[in-house]
Amino acid sequence: MAKESLKAREIKRAKMAAKYAAKRAELKKIINSDDYEAKQAAIVAMQKLPPNSNPIRMHNRCMLTGRPKGYIRQFGISRINFREMALAGLIPGVKKASW
Repeated sequence: MAKESLKAREIKRAKMAAKYAAKRAELKKIINSDDYEAKQAAIVAMQKLPPNSNPIRMHNRCMLTGRPKGYIRQFGISRINFREMALAGLIPGVKKASW
């Protein structure tokens, strides 16, 4: 079970990434242009943005337990919870083969 502070940190990062998404996209567009002066100013402006506003810093976590490892993106849960739910018959279409 993940600590509540770690879960809260991920929520905070997601909110910050959403808040600065438009600004980051605009600056990246300028950085990819050919104007050298504008490019340099955009790079400096990008560096002044908060580090947690970058969506790369967000971590996938299990919705049920908050576990960061063994995350199955399609279901949004960890492999352990997936297995328990499949064995209980809560996930339709999953058969136990050899796990």
